[in-house]
Amino acid sequence: MIPLEKDLINQIQQAYRACCPDDFWDICENTFPDSLAGMLENWDDIPQANDDEKLIVKFVYYLLVNNKITKSEADQLKQWLEKSAKNVVKEKTLKQFSFEVVTVDRRGVIIKRENKQASYFTQDLGNGVDLEMVYIPAGSFLMGSPESERESHYRERPQHEVIILPFLLGKYQVTQAQWQAVAKLPKVNRDLDPDPSYFKGENRPVEQVNWFDAMEFCDRLSEYTGTEYRLPSEAEWEYACRAGTTTPFHYGETITTKLANYNGNTYAEEAEGGYRRETTDVGRFPPNGFGLYDMHGNVWEWCGDPYHLNYKGAPRDGRIWSIDNNYTDSYILRGGSWLFGPRDCRSAYRDFSDPNDYIDDNVGFRVARAVARS
Repeated sequence: MIPLEKDLINQIQQAYRACCPDDFWDICENTFPDSLAGMLENWDDIPQANDDEKLIVKFVYYLLVNNKITKSEADQLKQWLEKSAKNVVKEKTLKQFSFEVVTVDRRGVIIKRENKQASYFTQDLGNGVDLEMVYIPAGSFLMGSPESERESHYRERPQHEVIILPFLLGKYQVTQAQWQAVAKLPKVNRDLDPDPSYFKGENRPVEQVNWFDAMEFCDRLSEYTGTEYRLPSEAEWEYACRAGTTTPFHYGETITTKLANYNGNTYAEEAEGGYRRETTDVGRFPPNGFGLYDMHGNVWEWCGDPYHLNYKGAPRDGRIWSIDNNYTDSYILRGGSWLFGPRDCRSAYRDFSDPNDYIDDNVGFRVARAVARS
């Protein structure tokens, strides 16, 4: 690789050393590789003290998203990052499931069927209730929508590349059974209504929960498991929803009511669909390429990010885009719902609302967590 600027090399060296146990440097007599290539070459030989503290990985992401290196260097780093990220996951903790992914044309006709597999982890919530978390691989994607996308909005621009570290995301929207199990756990910051939903059903998504309710759910689950559960960032959510696609929907150019629960209005050239006027059980419709269900429709999903008018100045590393970590008047909602049309169900669509008061019967959430060590 071409030598980087001296100050960048110094920063990389600091990050590189921070990833390693002190005794490792005693053995190596405190010698640092003098190039990024040298560090990457020797990375696999370093005994990691903590897989979640790979600061060198984070710094490499910084180089990529801030255009500090050439395209050829970036391509090499992306390959290395993909390999390194996979090495963090302890495969014995994950199980495999198979599923079929469908793609439709503008008329809503299925033009492709593909069998896929994904990895997942099951969290026991007690009393026979489980929470399935799907492994979302590392990667990069173009976040937002182009002006050419039908019914796109200025809030979805400018499009920008975002690089995502691997994480786990709920296979389904949080169900009422899962909510009730966690609501019984000790309070962390606020009380929870054990049965807030208007449309009842154990396997239907929980709804009528505001942002702070969703956060309390995550806090209680984190205390119960000893592992941090959280709301996904907006970037993580869109990356997970798209699952490698660039079309308005992960299904393709449009959706139909055979594929998602929304109000049945048309988007492209498909026929008008039926309007169910209520939620449906999670997992009823085909999943996306990552094995996630109901990413379009059923209930809106809270994200961790406060609302921003557009993507000017948005982070490119997938983190929650906070405002000095202070309270804000609105938080992000994604995915659309049974009440809304296909425009709002698009992968790129962004909505927002008050985190305290918005507890309508079409708002729910799903949870995320970091990739854990075994």
